[in-house]
Amino acid sequence: MAASLKQVKTALRRELKKRLASMTEAERTKQSNFITERLIEHPAYQRSQRVSVYLSMPEEVNTMGILHHIFESNKACYIPQYIGDQMNMLRLHSMDDFNSLPKTKWNIKQPAEGDDREDALATGGLDLIIIPGLGFSKRGDRLGRGKGYYDNYQRRCMETQSGKPYTIALAYKEQICDEVPVSEFDVTIDDVLIGSDGDSG
Repeated sequence: MAASLKQVKTALRRELKKRLASMTEAERTKQSNFITERLIEHPAYQRSQRVSVYLSMPEEVNTMGILHHIFESNKACYIPQYIGDQMNMLRLHSMDDFNSLPKTKWNIKQPAEGDDREDALATGGLDLIIIPGLGFSKRGDRLGRGKGYYDNYQRRCMETQSGKPYTIALAYKEQICDEVPVSEFDVTIDDVLIGSDGDSG
């Protein structure tokens, strides 16, 4: 990556982290609930049977309502497991299963290394990937945290399954940017669901 692009991304990450830190808990909850409702109504979600969803950190759009709905809808649920520089999507069976997961040093629940769980790419792939990030443009450009986990995983999906999974990013309105700097290695998101301030959709 060119030094200038890396610098622009670093500066934008810093700005977005400030925006997120300034949000109140009430704002996060209101927007998360709005986004959850929009996702549940989304045609790509409704037709999907094999769904991967991130387990949200405090500053991210909360995915607990989505997780509950996936199980209530009898969809197959897959969640991230991060080991080194690779992310896999492993099967989660229920909310009880979720509650029993250990936490990482980042205080995120994930399957333990060596946990013998079904891997999405080894058993037919995914229909839908629900993706977090720091910033997004409305056309689907995404700024992650710099590790490349989701960009690399989407490439692996395209190499190992027939057809690309549909991708939906979840974003507070504070995370939307007019422009997001991207390189040839950044994968565009199919749809970005944006939180509402309560006055408009």
